[in-house]
Amino acid sequence: MKSVNRMKVLASVLSIGLLPSTVAIQTLAEELPKVYDASVPRERQIALAESAAPAEVSSKATVYVLGLRGYEKAREGTNGFSCFVGRHFVKPTETTIEPACFDAEGSRTLLFVYMHGEELRISGKSEEEIKADVAKGYEEGRYKYPSKPGFLYMMSSENRLSAITDQSSGIFPPHLMFYAPNMTTQDIGLDTQSLAKLDYLGMTHPGAGNNLIVVIPKTSMPPASPAGR
Repeated sequence: MKSVNRMKVLASVLSIGLLPSTVAIQTLAEELPKVYDASVPRERQIALAESAAPAEVSSKATVYVLGLRGYEKAREGTNGFSCFVGRHFVKPTETTIEPACFDAEGSRTLLFVYMHGEELRISGKSEEEIKADVAKGYEEGRYKYPSKPGFLYMMSSENRLSAITDQSSGIFPPHLMFYAPNMTTQDIGLDTQSLAKLDYLGMTHPGAGNNLIVVIPKTSMPPASPAGR
């Protein structure tokens, strides 16, 4: 899906205020399997996939579950969105868990990349081999970048985007991702160092065709009162 390494970097600069309580994070981490695979019950897979977006969206989306040979369509949708749970191996016995819902443009383009990547993963290919295949696929035209603005929901509270350590559960806050092909940090008025300091905004692949802007919603704050009032 997104660059997991880039998401690790973004996660490292998040303020604790964006995250659930320590107890809640620990509970979520304990409930999630170390390895997300076809052994996860079908209904649990569907629920995780649907948790990525508001119910108004995910209840009408096409939903995919992970089977023994790759992703299988569990339900045909009516709104053009596609929901599934992505994964990458971060350790030999541990994967990420990435509930996501693509809009129609992402379903037409990016979803195919993840579907094929999972077929390679199940066939025994390493994450580095899959990454190389994706890069080659874009070069050869087998894969297509989004041709217009759009976004995907990753608003689940059960996003585990990095390895579990003694210091971290790997849980990443609910967020939105916007297609931003070839956009650089300069295009949004920032340099790389300035962007890295922000705890609510990031980019996955600045300057590349598969670049995404990551936005982590914050609780809205009331406007400041005018001076003297």
